[in-house]
Amino acid sequence: MKIFIVTMGHEFPIDIENQEQIIEIKRKIEQFIGIPIESQTLSVYGCELLDGLVMEDYDQFITEGSRIDLSVDQIIAPSNEFPIAVEFSGQRININIDKTETVHSLKQKIQIIYSLPIQTMSLFHSGMELVEDCQNLSEFGIGEFSEVIVFMKTMSRYLSEDSSRRKVSFVVEMSSSLLNAACIPMEMKDSSTVNDVRELLLSGKILPDDEYLFIHKQRIMRDKRSLRWHGVENGDFLYVFKGTVSRGEFY
Repeated sequence: MKIFIVTMGHEFPIDIENQEQIIEIKRKIEQFIGIPIESQTLSVYGCELLDGLVMEDYDQFITEGSRIDLSVDQIIAPSNEFPIAVEFSGQRININIDKTETVHSLKQKIQIIYSLPIQTMSLFHSGMELVEDCQNLSEFGIGEFSEVIVFMKTMSRYLSEDSSRRKVSFVVEMSSSLLNAACIPMEMKDSSTVNDVRELLLSGKILPDDEYLFIHKQRIMRDKRSLRWHGVENGDFLYVFKGTVSRGEFY
């Protein structure tokens, strides 16, 4: 059956058997996200799952689709491993990698944690896209405590492909009154206007039909100007608020 492991605001699925020992579940978690077995505490409804017991011993609490809480006591990474921070949709989680890790193997770990398809991932570090899956992460200057940002390419399907234009990946973050301050990763041509961004969000039913302001680097963006004109770069955030400004020279 499939259960979900919940930790640090994230959850990921694991397939288990009724006769599988708790220690084996922890071993799977270690393989998936690099948290050592000795640092893991699994619990459900506040009751700790003991290493020597099997899943069937907890069948009154754990069934298909159950969520099990994972708390991490202290992570002591082996000498050949080190933690990096991976951020997706405004949420961050630490992942242990080793010195031989490639872009593709990192994507595989991210796929397990976030359930994202590898082929639609774009990874960025210090504003630079990690474009070659076979390259070692160290070639991009990624070391201990480095930050990698994950963007999805799915939003770009609404726009026609134009290889002569550079694309830019950014995050649209809603105000606290909109969708609980949700973050929406997007990828568009840098020649797209702010109006194009707005229409894409409206047509995709991501935003309700209303008037909105877009803010970039503490400045109100102009509807008819392009992302390139506003200086939007990979990894930038655009902030959305309900409202309008008086129409004049500003537009």
